[in-house]
Amino acid sequence: MLKLTPLLFSRILCCSLVLTILSCTSTEKNNKDHLVFKYNEHKNIGSLDPAFSKDLADIWATHQLFNGLVQMDDELNVIPAIAKEWAVSDSATRYTFQLRKDVLFHKHHLFGADSTRPVTASDFEYSFNRLIDKNIASPGSWVLSKVESFSALNDSTFQIKLKQPFPAFLGLLTMKYCSVVPKEIVEHYGTEFRSHPIGTGPFKFQRWEENLKLVFRRNNHYFETDSTGKSLPHLEAVAITFLPDKQSEFLQFAQGKIDFVSGLDASYKDEILTADGQLRAIYKEDDVKMIRGPYLNTEYLAFFMESEVNTIQSLKLRKAINLGFDRSKMMTYLRNGIGIPAHGGFIPKGLPGFNESIGYSYQPELAKQLVAEYKAETGISTPKITLTTTSNYLSFCEFIQRELQKTGLEVTVDVIPPSSLQDAKANGQIDFFRASWIADYPDAENYLSLYYSKNFAPNGPNYTHYNHVEFDQMYEAAYLETDPELRAQLYTKMDSLIMSSAPIVPMFYDEVVRFTRKNVEGLGINPTNLLELKSVRKIQ
Repeated sequence: MLKLTPLLFSRILCCSLVLTILSCTSTEKNNKDHLVFKYNEHKNIGSLDPAFSKDLADIWATHQLFNGLVQMDDELNVIPAIAKEWAVSDSATRYTFQLRKDVLFHKHHLFGADSTRPVTASDFEYSFNRLIDKNIASPGSWVLSKVESFSALNDSTFQIKLKQPFPAFLGLLTMKYCSVVPKEIVEHYGTEFRSHPIGTGPFKFQRWEENLKLVFRRNNHYFETDSTGKSLPHLEAVAITFLPDKQSEFLQFAQGKIDFVSGLDASYKDEILTADGQLRAIYKEDDVKMIRGPYLNTEYLAFFMESEVNTIQSLKLRKAINLGFDRSKMMTYLRNGIGIPAHGGFIPKGLPGFNESIGYSYQPELAKQLVAEYKAETGISTPKITLTTTSNYLSFCEFIQRELQKTGLEVTVDVIPPSSLQDAKANGQIDFFRASWIADYPDAENYLSLYYSKNFAPNGPNYTHYNHVEFDQMYEAAYLETDPELRAQLYTKMDSLIMSSAPIVPMFYDEVVRFTRKNVEGLGINPTNLLELKSVRKIQ
């Protein structure tokens, strides 16, 4: 149990009534507590159907229940899952997967006498057809947009043909959208499969009281083993609660009622971390440990390049904004050092193609000079620009606002709801806005697609409407390049070209931060922030 500091104690008093209600069923310690991993999800889970696993909360849950052909390890390598091996042929357009024969679906009476059955290639054919079925309307249907056809050649062989080479395709297949589901169960439940999931994962569904509690139990027939040959998972159960805010979640962690907290929230960051991002001694001395590492998430500001506003069209001002604020200072003051100052391009640290030298460093005098040159050229004595953001990032935008005023550029910060910002940037209705991009799949192509001219929003992710012929040519060439090193070099060149045009202002590359207990083992960390529980143990 943690020692409570005065700040934390006061918060507990303020929330005591809420916590008493929420914890009334857990006051008695159970001697099997070490077999149950407990965490909180402050956002409700929308569906346990992998075809709808769009948000991180849904992905974390469905990842415990389902498997696909392949999976990603913590180093972003694609490794076998239900497919034990695969071959790529026909100029990298044909993928042939050989499936394991020992993968069973979770038990359900609809399977008949044995209450289960093995996964076959036909199950993947059904699952992929369901993913692209317009009547299902899965948000993940785009994953198969580059696929020409797919078919089960026999019970243990599944083949996919692409329209053109796409080196990142295996990474796409690791997404939860591509999980295998059983036809007879899905068609029995229809849309209610969302709350009656049957998969092949390390845990199986037990019960779900929406907005209150979700419970998974150990799948005793799971096919994977650990490095010693012992069956996975090690835990007997996973219990998820749904406290709606991060502060209450942290208080539950402090009281030992949940096993880990993910991310850093303003409500408790100064309580648990020093200014330079170290775990405070009071927590370090007790039973808390912090895990951190790169997260494939770039936080940035973006310009709408087709804007008619003079300040937006000025390359000098766009560069001045990039040069005019201290990213390192910003991260220390606002994030306690958690996050990597973005001195490179748009590709985040951790992906091939990242280069920390192609971006902008803090050069206030050069920023002032560029603003002065703009004033002289245009006759505008007080250049003004409006930066649109959401309330969650207001502190970052106000920091940048104050720094840029020292250069002679007047910045107005406009705060709007997240849904309004999303609609406005998709439809070219705002000129300068805050945004973030979290990798859909671990390949830099996913980031660079935001600057391909054929991807203009609202029909694609190019929110800036950046348009450069040379960039487009390199982007298309990268599809045909099968050598990973040469492809990474192309990615770096493209990223450098973006930065020279300055349609964006990278702020920082995020980090995954997890706080857990010292008795929790095997809870690793990965750049996609996937919650992997099959190898976790809790020491009694």
